[in-house]
Amino acid sequence: MAIPARRAGRQAQVAGLLLAAVLGACANMAAPPGGPPDSTPPHIIFVRPESGAVVPTLKGDAVVQFDEVIDEMAGGGGGGGGGGGGGSGPGAVTGIGRQVVLSPVAGAVDVSWHRSAIHVRPTEGWKPDRVYRLEILGGIPDLRRNVMKQGAIVIFSTGPALPHAQIAGTALLWADQRALARGVIRAAPLPDTVAYVTLADSAGAFALRDVPPGRYRVWAIQDQNGNRRLDAREAFDSTTVAVDSSASVLLWAFVHDTVGPRLRSAEVVDSFACRLTFAQPLDPHRGLDTAAVHLYSLPDTAPVPISGVWSGTQYDSMQTRARAVADSLRRAAARDTTGKRDTTARKPIAAAPGAPAPHAAAAPPAPSDTARARTDSLLRRLLRQRPVPSDRFVVRAAQPLAPGRRYLIRVHGVTNLSGAAASGQIILAIPVPKPSPPAASRDTTRRKTGAKRP
Repeated sequence: MAIPARRAGRQAQVAGLLLAAVLGACANMAAPPGGPPDSTPPHIIFVRPESGAVVPTLKGDAVVQFDEVIDEMAGGGGGGGGGGGGGSGPGAVTGIGRQVVLSPVAGAVDVSWHRSAIHVRPTEGWKPDRVYRLEILGGIPDLRRNVMKQGAIVIFSTGPALPHAQIAGTALLWADQRALARGVIRAAPLPDTVAYVTLADSAGAFALRDVPPGRYRVWAIQDQNGNRRLDAREAFDSTTVAVDSSASVLLWAFVHDTVGPRLRSAEVVDSFACRLTFAQPLDPHRGLDTAAVHLYSLPDTAPVPISGVWSGTQYDSMQTRARAVADSLRRAAARDTTGKRDTTARKPIAAAPGAPAPHAAAAPPAPSDTARARTDSLLRRLLRQRPVPSDRFVVRAAQPLAPGRRYLIRVHGVTNLSGAAASGQIILAIPVPKPSPPAASRDTTRRKTGAKRP
């Protein structure tokens, strides 16, 4: 039986649509769902120019190529154009640029994301006869949040032969008594001001390898706004070193105030002592002593003799030792008043078969714990090379401070870490102790067990 023309045309149209759908599905085949998840971090395939290259006529961008697409907004530490920090102030490096450090450059650095590649170029252009240092920091993730742990350093030149000198060292926060973790390290070959830049690690250690020999001005900066440069109110330290093959420096960063320390508060410690707090740490080499502090009783301003002045740490240590001695004496007295000591020998209790020894040796620490312990020990040794700055001091009078009375405290010539001196005064009010509440009257009436209440 013949199929009507209209029906035949409709069937042909449906067949054509089905064929197009099948062909489209085949053309857009994707990996089947399921299977093991991708846990491999991104890996750098190549960098152009490659490390060790001499490119006198370098044009365009330096390219860092990865084996997969990376996250455009990566930014775990560091930044483009010269040094770390995680701030967001004016000039702060953001996004993928925080993972790139290119130096020496006088201005900003253009860092752009190209899916599986990072392109880098100084806004001033590539200068002739210069050795460049391109550092890719660890912490770059892929789209599945797998993070590249190790970074890479590429050294290339636009003219001179590649050097092999090195500047290494440690950066510390002097007043905070800890390492300057992720601090910005800048080393400018004198008399130039364009610096090589890197970041200190979590322990404050840093190394600028393959830099030209010469005299350098080296800075360690606590980069709070993330622009990799020194700004007002940022802690820093600097020194000048001569570099032949290598040089080692130790930098003590602190906030450099040009105004002397202000006396901020005074509070009572006990019936003899009060604690003074300054707006800045004082220079520990000059300190604070009884010649610089004067105490007067108000309103007649009669001088009150002072028996001693200590930093807050020194005073707390003295109090701790005094409490330890008192506790030891109390325990000794308690032992003397107790009965005779038990001199009967006790036989050790036999352990059950298969039970572990009662004094088994502890397991050795994990390698990471051992490395951390070595790092902490090194930091402690380095920090002991300088006295600890303090902004708190305890002043002890030679006689009790009278409750309800007010005292005038004057300090003369106190000096901060930058060497700026100041004087000041403050009023200390001694509170009157609150009277103890009367003891609650005790119920001395006795109730007989089982007695009926009236």
